[in-house]
Amino acid sequence: MNLHDWIDELCDVLDIEAEIDEGLVLDLSRTAAHSVEKVAAPITAYLLGFAAGASGATPDEVERLAARAQLLAEGWDRPADAPDPVDVYDEVPDDSEVDHSNDAFEDA
Repeated sequence: MNLHDWIDELCDVLDIEAEIDEGLVLDLSRTAAHSVEKVAAPITAYLLGFAAGASGATPDEVERLAARAQLLAEGWDRPADAPDPVDVYDEVPDDSEVDHSNDAFEDA
């Protein structure tokens, strides 16, 4: 089964007729995942679909909505007081007093 088959089956299950530009949705989702955070991808795709359905958008209007969302995601920045995830220092617990001499390790 490929993506097109999945889309067709899903539309049948959801009882909808939909023209979908999966490349557009996937590109927008990828940008949201990388620029905002991973879980923003499905939420962004859902909200794009919701906006398109609520307004009865044509395929061209869906492209314009997606472009607006894409620009928002590309320009997204963390709140001023949020640390950069790369710079976050997670303290490593000190277990130097724990005896690991009898620990068994499995080779992966």
